[in-house]
Amino acid sequence: MSAGRKIRVLVVDDSIMFRTAICKGLEKDPQIEVVGTAFNTYNARDKILELQPDVMTLDVEMPGMSGIEFLKILMPQHPLPVIVVSAVDGIVFEALRAGAVDFIAKPDQGSMPGFVQELAAKIKVASVAKLAPQPKITMPSDPARAAAPSTLGAPAASVTQSLKANWDTGLLIAIGASTGGTEATSQILKALPAGLPGMVITQHMPPVFTRMYAERLDRECKLNVSEAKDGVVVKPGCAYVAPGDMHLRVVKRGVDIVLKVGGQDKVSGHCPSVDVLFQSVAETMGSRAVGILLTGMGADGAKGLLKMKEKGAFTIGQDQQSCVVYGMPMEAMKLGAVTRQASLDMIPSVLLNQIRRPGIG
Repeated sequence: MSAGRKIRVLVVDDSIMFRTAICKGLEKDPQIEVVGTAFNTYNARDKILELQPDVMTLDVEMPGMSGIEFLKILMPQHPLPVIVVSAVDGIVFEALRAGAVDFIAKPDQGSMPGFVQELAAKIKVASVAKLAPQPKITMPSDPARAAAPSTLGAPAASVTQSLKANWDTGLLIAIGASTGGTEATSQILKALPAGLPGMVITQHMPPVFTRMYAERLDRECKLNVSEAKDGVVVKPGCAYVAPGDMHLRVVKRGVDIVLKVGGQDKVSGHCPSVDVLFQSVAETMGSRAVGILLTGMGADGAKGLLKMKEKGAFTIGQDQQSCVVYGMPMEAMKLGAVTRQASLDMIPSVLLNQIRRPGIG
């Protein structure tokens, strides 16, 4: 997008009151122009072709064809950065899998100004996002609901079948991500075997959604995944996701590595912050750790990853080609914080090669 050009936004929601409130709020931002609105997905399809927006906001719960079904049809035929607007519901993760760039929870009554400010920030990130190709599905011409597949494509293939399951479980694996990271982290974890060293994850995500995300990962992966709780001892084969409104750290307690959850101040612009997690891993684990920084806007995690590398940890940065937004890993590369840069598909193999016990396999 050329410098100085406003981001053209299409707002899709079946509630006229909500459409109006979003439009009025977004139009106050000098970088955004609301070029149109739509009241259902069929109206949205026509408006997309007519107006050629840069970004679309999409309500997922609408009469007729739902926003999820629409995404599955739209993205392969007319790729467009989409911010999904949803109630507090795990369905947002299905929307992200269908190709949405990001999501935002519908606001409670009286919290519209903060909602619009956050939505505007997400629109700006989405406008520079790289969209992953999606399998093609044909949109019906009538308003009857179309049958849509419940999942998109086959699950990520495991890269571990030919490797002997003998891992250095005294290590700690730390992952940080933002925009595009929910699916990136999911793809990595689904490719990993059980019995790995403990794993700690900070993903920029609102409260409540992090619990839902952890539960979804737990269902999909061989690892045991849960939302992090203060005082929990890190165990091999387990992964812990930072709560959406508190920082996650690790500390030593005797021979145990223990989760420390707390603090709501923003660090590097975020809570939870990847920098907070990575810096605690560096201080607690030294060279006995692996840090992985994935897709996301901004620089959160770059300084923390550098600290991990300086302490002797092995660090991985996602490459530009596979990032939805090449921001955080790029900043880490600039600082010299990345030991090995790799595509999303290759990160599981790079990780497993690093944590195998010497002389095994």
